[in-house]
Amino acid sequence: MIYFDNAATSFPKPPQVGAAVSRFIRETGANPGRSGHKLSMEAAETVYACRKAISSYFHAPGVECVSFTLNATYAINFALKGALARRERAAHVVTSNLEHNAVMRPLHKLQIPYTAAVVDLADDVRTLQNFEAALRPDTALVACTHASNLCGRVLPIADIGALCHEKGIPFLVDASQSAGMLPIDMQACHIDYLCMPGHKSLYGPMGTGILIAVNGEALETLIEGGTGSNSVDLEQPALMPDRFESGTVNAPGIAGLHAGVRFARARGQESYVKEMRMARMLYDGLHQIPGVRLYTPRPFNNGYVPVVSFNIGERSSVEVTAKLDKMGFALRGGLHCAPVAHLAFGTINQGMVRASIGAFNTPDHIAALLSAAKKIAAE
Repeated sequence: MIYFDNAATSFPKPPQVGAAVSRFIRETGANPGRSGHKLSMEAAETVYACRKAISSYFHAPGVECVSFTLNATYAINFALKGALARRERAAHVVTSNLEHNAVMRPLHKLQIPYTAAVVDLADDVRTLQNFEAALRPDTALVACTHASNLCGRVLPIADIGALCHEKGIPFLVDASQSAGMLPIDMQACHIDYLCMPGHKSLYGPMGTGILIAVNGEALETLIEGGTGSNSVDLEQPALMPDRFESGTVNAPGIAGLHAGVRFARARGQESYVKEMRMARMLYDGLHQIPGVRLYTPRPFNNGYVPVVSFNIGERSSVEVTAKLDKMGFALRGGLHCAPVAHLAFGTINQGMVRASIGAFNTPDHIAALLSAAKKIAAE
């Protein structure tokens, strides 16, 4: 099976990730921060080492700003709902028209009015202008993806962050498709809340997510419980990262995540350039197949992540991915949990076939996928 579903989760994982998980389970195994014995202290040191690496990688203001969550969706819910809990009911949010349901469903649940700024697929200046035009006097938060999970388009978060900073509006970034893929400097981009999964381009295990909050103490909590700190006080601790780490964290997963972060950091931008080269190879090949529809301009470095979505004629995207599965390829069809993005592209009924390229794909994989797509298109 040739794997092209890295936007859902990266696979295969680097060997050192599985080794780190196994080593923790076999040699440490204790609950971090809950006891004073040697094994518990070793577990706490493992978690702290990962926290420190993540803080450095994303230029967080401090190690304490990094909280571990179950996944990016939990991180987004903690940040979005926590930031809006103390606002008036009429508070307004600005987001984009390419958002994942991890942002859209919490907004819907809160019944807070929002404006979806249109992302221009070729012009960052226009995108920024659209975000600025969407702001209102009562805008309490700007929350948007860094890169679309549907089409791979990268939003100009440094410019959007500067706009938010100028207006005094907190800025939340969903880095699900970019963390580990693109450089992110929280401080330079004026990001208040950075949310990400550990299991995509950070190459960690599933069940790991990260919330980096510049001012986490100001967020209301969604979950309260034991943190191993201030246990005599029934109030949830205000200090970070404990405020968002009630209960036992996924320490074996965090050990694996630390190995994944090191792997991602060592890859550097050369690997991203290589993956984007393959994305363009796929795009160009698909463009030559009669009946194939592509939905974005040709992807280019810094403007896109290596995601190419397409359709073949009027066939259902789910039907096409099922055929590809039988031919030995793992891609994703359907709506990708991003219905608002499909509305923008006019594909809400058909969905899209998505190929997302990762560290272990090769040009030979791309050539094989193009051959398979040609056969399906010719049927």
